[in-house]
Amino acid sequence: MSTYLLVDFGSTFTKLTAVDTALRDVIGSSSHFTTVSEDIAIGYHKALDQLYEKMGKVIQFDQVIACSSAAGGLKMAAIGLVEELTVEAAKRVCLGAGAKVDLIFSHHLNHKEVEEIIRQKIDIILLAGGADGGNSECVLFNAKLLGEMKIKIPIVYAGNKSCQDEIEEIFIKYDLNYVICDNVMPKINVLNVKCAREKIRDIFLKNIIVAKGIKKIEEEIDEILLPTPEAVLLASELLSKGYLHEKGLGDIVVVDIGGATTDMYSICNASNRSDVIIHGMEEPFAKRTVEGDLGMRYSAPGIIKALTKEEIQFLDKEHGVNIVEEVAFRYQNVSSLPENPHDEFIDQLLAEMCAYRSMHRHVGRIEQIFTPMGLVYNQIGKDLSEVEYVIGTGGVVIHSNNPISILSKTTNILHKQQELRPQHPHYLLDKTYLLAAMGLLSQKDPLLALQIMKKYVISIE
Repeated sequence: MSTYLLVDFGSTFTKLTAVDTALRDVIGSSSHFTTVSEDIAIGYHKALDQLYEKMGKVIQFDQVIACSSAAGGLKMAAIGLVEELTVEAAKRVCLGAGAKVDLIFSHHLNHKEVEEIIRQKIDIILLAGGADGGNSECVLFNAKLLGEMKIKIPIVYAGNKSCQDEIEEIFIKYDLNYVICDNVMPKINVLNVKCAREKIRDIFLKNIIVAKGIKKIEEEIDEILLPTPEAVLLASELLSKGYLHEKGLGDIVVVDIGGATTDMYSICNASNRSDVIIHGMEEPFAKRTVEGDLGMRYSAPGIIKALTKEEIQFLDKEHGVNIVEEVAFRYQNVSSLPENPHDEFIDQLLAEMCAYRSMHRHVGRIEQIFTPMGLVYNQIGKDLSEVEYVIGTGGVVIHSNNPISILSKTTNILHKQQELRPQHPHYLLDKTYLLAAMGLLSQKDPLLALQIMKKYVISIE
């Protein structure tokens, strides 16, 4: 039997969860603002002190394992041939690996685009393009340009396998930091993501934790296993599917609204109907999208950018606020917490907008097409209309006085029938903020992780 300390170095808060495998339960939790701009160990130790104080004793944990999205998480650039195909495939690999796709480029790169990759301080470049045996000229051009501009960023090549040898020659010639893996799209509209995801995770574990400051306390931590979003994705899939004799919840959506991003997870099949024609790239059973421009603090300005001038004016008049000033304050004071009902109201309003807009980008769509053969339904993306549970996590949702109001924004409240949003879900809350921790625990004891989630992810209806 063991005691685990599960640590999530988040962009805004460092969260600790203690689990006793003999008791088969959580025995304590705590959090503190992530001090990534100073020394990440400061926030970790303060959270640890809080945990010991709550538990009334100091524990010598058998294992301390962690995940991280500190400093905005894993920033990636996806480069492909055709935006609708290989770039989209590359983007899905990045998101599934727990990354945030900050830059997307298609066709031939130019010098300004490579300079933008450097300026944005991208952590990893995913270079793709061409189905196996297809176009090779474009990826060879892009690889050569990255070399000529002396890119020091790790590169994962996951394009046309027919030119892997030539790609490697270029990488060696320019002394680039690279790995080569299977093509993410070996055939048109067919995804093959496992190899690229594993390579991205390896690079994260070997290199990126140094840049995020976690290297400073590695002696206190046994393993850095995963990027936080991947940990949440693994936990969500486990909670949906179940494990051995322990049943899961079935089809679910998880909404994670953080300080830097809003992450949306859907764990279900792509379509529930037999009368539709699926178009576009195949959808994964466990899908994650991340909106790097929608967050409560670091990315709060993105909420305003997503609104029209008329919408901003309506919000100001309807609620008697200056939403632009409120957002600017939160962006400039990322560690701020609500101090009064007014602050709580603004955070609630921003969270609802994050939830609505993120689902708009995540969910699939359907349209009616009249043909000589009659009415046909075309579907692009995932159909979430029959999802049974929408689960909320993230500080603003957990501490909200009305979390259902936030989560309901994932449904079809505006009656846009073409969007295949959840129709009549039940609402659950990750009240103790343990999904990321359970994603970590699932790598050690998946049955216990599932049982704890089913106990602590509670109904709020």
